[in-house]
Amino acid sequence: ARDDTTEENPDNLRMEDPYEDIFEDDDEIEYEDVYESSGDEDDDDNGEYPETMKMTTDAAEISSSKNTSEPSNDDHTPKIKSWNPFLSSNTSSTPLEMDETAYKMHHALTPEWPSLSIDILPDRHLGDNRTRFPHTVTMVVGSQADKKGLNKLTVLRMSDLCRIPGSGREKTEKELDDEMLGEEWKHEDDEDDDEDSSSEEEEEEELDPVLEHYSFPHPSGGINRVRVCPHNRDIVGCWGDGGTVSLYDVGGALDVLDRSSTGANSRKKNESNSANAAMVGAPPPRKMKKEPFFVYSGHATEGYAIDWSRVTPGRLATADCRGNIHIWNAAHPVLPNDIAAQYKKKTKDPWSSSSFAVEPTYAAHGENLDHPSVEDLQWSP
Repeated sequence: ARDDTTEENPDNLRMEDPYEDIFEDDDEIEYEDVYESSGDEDDDDNGEYPETMKMTTDAAEISSSKNTSEPSNDDHTPKIKSWNPFLSSNTSSTPLEMDETAYKMHHALTPEWPSLSIDILPDRHLGDNRTRFPHTVTMVVGSQADKKGLNKLTVLRMSDLCRIPGSGREKTEKELDDEMLGEEWKHEDDEDDDEDSSSEEEEEEELDPVLEHYSFPHPSGGINRVRVCPHNRDIVGCWGDGGTVSLYDVGGALDVLDRSSTGANSRKKNESNSANAAMVGAPPPRKMKKEPFFVYSGHATEGYAIDWSRVTPGRLATADCRGNIHIWNAAHPVLPNDIAAQYKKKTKDPWSSSSFAVEPTYAAHGENLDHPSVEDLQWSP
């Protein structure tokens, strides 16, 4: 310990700073800090303080501008900016790039003609709410050809639709469970689960998508909108730009597609007798009818609004661009089981030009005459 009473000499000199240490931030220099650090209150009289303050402030501004203009090298994360068509900065003709990490699956095809409307056909044998890959989907598409006679209604079957390979997106726990469990449930402690799931992933990446299609001519012009009957997927309604509504029976095309063995899901079913039991004893494919079985031209002009009732089988509503709404009602059973029960001993086709009765129900009136067009409608419920 040092004794403060000891007299100082050249051998035991003590160095002490009479001023308190001040720790300053380079970017924040206050007047009080400079004043205290000068150590001399008479500097103001000599005019030295204003110059010192000015130089110090300029240095702080330069340092601040460098910090804001030069980004840190520690942050190398790329900034992803979403596209917004309403921003002026996004009106350039630069092509957009798809972020594959945002999708589980992505497939593209180029149709022969543009289309204004598509609708999904319910699956008959594959089941609802499927989550396992590869996927299969069936849909109807209406064309908008450059010539009236080239338009058609096309039934598409796309199968072997696999997950995007190498997308970088981790699978959810539910997806992993669906892929491991499969159609026959296995215990989670089974040693073969990991091998089965890994082999299934490799199989997904090796599959190529399969496209099958059948077309039905639509001679009355372009198709504005298509809708599939929810109670019988064989019936498809089409609103044409020629002012007619046509009903097609696509059951023959669906029978052929259901018996197709080109898709991976179908191949798996053929390997399993239990899964293929739905096709055992099935009747032969129905004859494919190219022309619409019912054509209605009672609307004053073309339209876009068409919707099937989900409560009453065979009830349809259509509306045109002049505000007229017509209601359709089936003249015979619509459900497949009811049709089979009624016509099982008859060779007559149930769908014909007398299958529906159409009645005008609503017409534009009053203040709605200036803009009478009904662009869309829907049954409730």
